[in-house]
Amino acid sequence: MNRRAPSIHPGLMTDMYHPDSAYVSWRTGQNGSTTFDLYTRRAPFGGAYLLVAGLEAAVEFAQSFRYTDDELKFLAHIRDYDAAFLDELAELRFTGEILAMPEGSIAFPHEPILRVTAPFREAILLEAGLLQAIGLSTLIATKASRIVYAAEQGRPRRVSEFSFRRAQEPMTVARASYIGGCSSTSLLNAAYEYRLPATGTVPHALIEMYPTEKEAFEAVAEAYNRYTLLLDTYDVRRAIHTAIEVGLRFQETLGHTLAAVRLDSGDLVADSIYVREQLDKAGLHSVRILASGDLDEWKIQEILQKGATVDSFGVGTALGSGAGSLEQQVEGGALGTVYKEAWYVDDLGNEYPKIKIAGAKSTWPGKKEIYRHPEWKEDIIQLSHEPRPDSYHRLLKPVVRNGEVVPGSLPPLSEIRELAQYNLNLLPEHYRQLTVTEPYPVHFSEGMQALRKQAFDLVGGIEE
Repeated sequence: MNRRAPSIHPGLMTDMYHPDSAYVSWRTGQNGSTTFDLYTRRAPFGGAYLLVAGLEAAVEFAQSFRYTDDELKFLAHIRDYDAAFLDELAELRFTGEILAMPEGSIAFPHEPILRVTAPFREAILLEAGLLQAIGLSTLIATKASRIVYAAEQGRPRRVSEFSFRRAQEPMTVARASYIGGCSSTSLLNAAYEYRLPATGTVPHALIEMYPTEKEAFEAVAEAYNRYTLLLDTYDVRRAIHTAIEVGLRFQETLGHTLAAVRLDSGDLVADSIYVREQLDKAGLHSVRILASGDLDEWKIQEILQKGATVDSFGVGTALGSGAGSLEQQVEGGALGTVYKEAWYVDDLGNEYPKIKIAGAKSTWPGKKEIYRHPEWKEDIIQLSHEPRPDSYHRLLKPVVRNGEVVPGSLPPLSEIRELAQYNLNLLPEHYRQLTVTEPYPVHFSEGMQALRKQAFDLVGGIEE
């Protein structure tokens, strides 16, 4: 029996409670202009910052959101919605406004990455899809930037994304990893779609297929003008001598170049030092040493600090899953993005600040702007009508107006990557560390604090 791949139905890319909420809103006639903030309460992996990614996917989701006749029949089958409500859903399109930090921006906890304003039913139905698009991409881009930072201690070293077989969403991971600074991907489909450099070596299975390691190395060396040999199938310190002998011979006879050797297991520090010594003795100074095998930013930092002579890294599982670290007692695997209502305007034009009261999870009401000190001394979150602080930079940019994409707001991937690397270079060094003790200062304006107190009073809450 052949099984088809599941299709994507944008109108059904919600949780069950989203159309349920829209239905209650419809029944009671509550559909005023509502502003939601998408943000996170803390930075991932014990760091200070987030590298923003996923905006293009978020906007594509918002623009494609609609219900087909078959999808409406499905909704009618699983819930006893009024037929007139389903008729409204048939015509529903996103007509609102989205402001966002551009992909490649640096964000900090509590700062809105997206600010969405639309009729309530439109805005609430987009919640889960927007969270998924921004949350996963930002998690992976941030993870990649940390891995690249760890690898570049002392001098530049390339990091290749090798995570396809274990990635949460392989295409998303490849794109976000490139934004975060990875130089290439092993996934050909991503290389094709996004025009990324594709890299790869050879697997242990290819080496094992031949009677001897030497014959395997010879087969690879004969096949390619530039090639990489995998050293750890049997014994690294024996393999490097075989690789050197084969490399020198095929350079002489065919002009084929041994470009790199790869270590995928064992003692990466001691083995890389030994391999480098042997390559240099043979005059093969330009041959690079690539390391892979369950690496993350902390392991890369550790082996380099211990003297590993590695020139580049391939990182798979930790990057593709946005993993934390048990050893470092750091959580990972998901970014805790939230989408919270902040402002409501009813049909008569009356405006209401909206707030959730939950201790540390209490929200901040109002339509917000974010401004950054030009020397990265602080960020200020303030109400949109408050004047911009002198010389500070506005971080939220218009992306969608009246449901239409603002021209120039979704640049090509190459420009996003360039912006990301520019911003990471501007970020003060102590906030780029793998573990930080002092968070980046994000302040709420006096107007924000006054509005929050007003919102608490309106709902009879007690601010904690």
